[in-house]
Amino acid sequence: MAGGHIPHDLDGFPPSLRGKRILLCTESLGPVNGVSRTTKMLVDQLRSHGALVSVVAPYNHTKVNTFNPIRPSSDVDRLYHEEVRLKGYPLPFNPELSVAYPVRVSEIYRRTFGRPPDVIYLASPASLGFQVMLQVRQHTDELRVPLICNFQTDLAGYCTVLFPWPLGKIANRIFGFVQGNLFRDNSVKTIFYPSTFVRTYLNKVANVPTDKLEVLTRGVDTEDFNPTKKSLALRNEWAPNGELILFTCSRIAGEKGFGFLAKAATELDKKGLNFKLVIVGGNRNPVVFQEVKNMFQPLLEKDKVIFLGFKVGEDLMTHFASADIFLHCSITETFGLVVLEAMASGVPVIARDEGGPSDIIEHGKTGFLTAPDDLNGFVSKVLLLAREPTLREQFSLEARTFACDATWEQISNKVAWQMSDAIEQFGRNKELGVLMAQRPIFGRLHLNTSVRRGFLSTITRLKIAFTLFIITGLWAVVGGYLIFAKIGHLVKTYAPRISTLRKIIGRS
Repeated sequence: MAGGHIPHDLDGFPPSLRGKRILLCTESLGPVNGVSRTTKMLVDQLRSHGALVSVVAPYNHTKVNTFNPIRPSSDVDRLYHEEVRLKGYPLPFNPELSVAYPVRVSEIYRRTFGRPPDVIYLASPASLGFQVMLQVRQHTDELRVPLICNFQTDLAGYCTVLFPWPLGKIANRIFGFVQGNLFRDNSVKTIFYPSTFVRTYLNKVANVPTDKLEVLTRGVDTEDFNPTKKSLALRNEWAPNGELILFTCSRIAGEKGFGFLAKAATELDKKGLNFKLVIVGGNRNPVVFQEVKNMFQPLLEKDKVIFLGFKVGEDLMTHFASADIFLHCSITETFGLVVLEAMASGVPVIARDEGGPSDIIEHGKTGFLTAPDDLNGFVSKVLLLAREPTLREQFSLEARTFACDATWEQISNKVAWQMSDAIEQFGRNKELGVLMAQRPIFGRLHLNTSVRRGFLSTITRLKIAFTLFIITGLWAVVGGYLIFAKIGHLVKTYAPRISTLRKIIGRS
């Protein structure tokens, strides 16, 4: 166990966590992506056992609270707010997500509990999580609120894919440096990771100590995602001539591997496979959505590909269960929740062997893994399953069995026990009646404080100042690129309309 904790019974929830104040900071909130769905399951589990969880996140398109509300009954907790939204800049290529503007931790404390929490949980820390980690480390060792991180998003990998060379490569290295510097601080007690791929990154690139790392996979609701939800009517709508139904579900964006999927589908068509490729997912940015859709244009003209947009709830579960084969082409996933959801739905998966899916799929038993750049190998595995319905059925049963062993309750309880242990240790380190001491931080991140004792050593302060300088510089570079990307998207959106309008005016 991370930090030397003794193992706990994960079938039970720690009773000591009841009534504790948990500040949960996340970069995405609502029905946005796999990270937000995972966060929802954790929050609901914590609240159902009486923990006071306040969720803080930047605004996004949905602006809805999808968590189960549990209001405190005591007047002592009248300052408690279940959800706090922060201002931020929406990402041009994915407006569902925002880069949080600079914010003081003291302000977050005020808006959530009116005081410091007992523990802070950072779900996939980025723009918001980095700020929290940097500010919390300013407190004296015995008074720091313990931090628990869940590394769920490969930001460095995304930078390489999204940003043009050499900006992507530079951002990749900077993220590795910043993450490592923040994660190594003793204010961070545990870092959960979802797969071997992520552990390797944290060890070798970010240089995070092994004793802080704790594996945390994801679960799936096997009653919701279930083979019994297969719809013959839906299958007939998609494939009226009995075509094989290939399926994928993802946010529609280039970094999700759609270029590879388009090439694979084209090859399958050339080889004469009678199929329909059903794609569920969307993007609030119409330019990005259209760019991905254009990759499939020849197949769209042949009526071989169907884009269905966003699906949620029962509708989404029915779509999963009604497919024949799930194709996963992204190589930037730290886990790949959709893979587990497909397996729970009794659908065999073919995925590229990189990232989280490598730990989920048992090659040759629950699905197939192919080398990341092996297009021919990927296509051949699709053809094999397409021509062997008995093998498909065997994979389907094995995949379902595997998924049924991955329960959200045990996964959430594991996080809860880590929180309980961190709070207990924190309690031993602070003196009775001592209020949280906060130190001044630099620039806009300055924290108001009445306690100025115990200054950090000169070397430590210089290291923190340097880290803040790197983060500020990174924010400036990313911000400049986002503005540039936004202008580019606006030009792509309105230039054709202006051209058409000019032609109309010219004719008149």
